[in-house]
Amino acid sequence: MAKAKWTVDTTHSSIDFTIRHMMIAKVKGTFHTFEADIDADTDDLTTADLQFSIDLSSIDTRNTDRDAHLRTADFFDVEQYPKLTFKSSQIVNTGEGEYNVTGDVTLHGVTRPETFAVTFEGSGKDPWGNEKAGFSAQGAFKRSDYGLTYNAALETGGVLIADEVKISIEIEASKA
Repeated sequence: MAKAKWTVDTTHSSIDFTIRHMMIAKVKGTFHTFEADIDADTDDLTTADLQFSIDLSSIDTRNTDRDAHLRTADFFDVEQYPKLTFKSSQIVNTGEGEYNVTGDVTLHGVTRPETFAVTFEGSGKDPWGNEKAGFSAQGAFKRSDYGLTYNAALETGGVLIADEVKISIEIEASKA
């Protein structure tokens, strides 16, 4: 198969995150608005070109006040930095359907390389004859690497919000 354009089906895809809170629990959230440009040969994903863009104002942690605070200059500052972007630079096959995808993440005005473990879940035709492909990705990054340093010390030691953010991505894409 040759390289082809793939369109993300956002109704069957998700971008979720987890971060430790108060050193004892985890808070989960999702981003509802995102898009991607995928140019890939599903037989050889090492040649793919991937670009993602996440609308940071679409954050949802199931708490309206917290979400509003996350949009402020204390965190994402969505007025000045409305998007998180990713552009792949290297894709390495690490096993059957498994890849390390490295690329530039731009968040809060800072661009840094990050690597995500990606699994190609397979491809096939839907009931209407459209070619579909599925991908899962896992990764993590440090908030502080992107200038996101808002925090509070806890009386019992430690901090309110962990530095590491874990990312989980599920993508279903349609061949254009």
